[in-house]
Amino acid sequence: MQTLEHAVAGESIDGRRIMEEAARRNVWGIASAIDIYNCSPVKIRDAEEIRRFVMELCELIEMKRFGETQIVHFGEDERVEGFSMVQLIETSLISAHFANMSNAVYLDVFSCKPYDPQVVGEFARTFFEGGYFSLNVTMRA
Repeated sequence: MQTLEHAVAGESIDGRRIMEEAARRNVWGIASAIDIYNCSPVKIRDAEEIRRFVMELCELIEMKRFGETQIVHFGEDERVEGFSMVQLIETSLISAHFANMSNAVYLDVFSCKPYDPQVVGEFARTFFEGGYFSLNVTMRA
């Protein structure tokens, strides 16, 4: 495993370069951790909006969903209270936690099918009306 890139607050990662590097190195998959800050409190607290986000994201990055999106609200500690989401995809997994207290989204995408992590981050930030996001990309060998 090697972390390839890190971008914060609108700095750009060249997603096409990441996809090319993944193919060149013949890695197992690309994992991206995307933290989105200052999100719309209304959107991150709405299970149907989260479900719509997953469907649109999978369509955007051409990932085939496997089964239904699982969305559960939990958290006795207000610091972590919010929805958590899991969506199996044929090439692995998309998951996220939506933190009510901070109005942040912590999104993870792992797939052995190449995708552009920068496109995912921008789409998620726009969908949840976030102020900015950070992105970490790891090539899984």
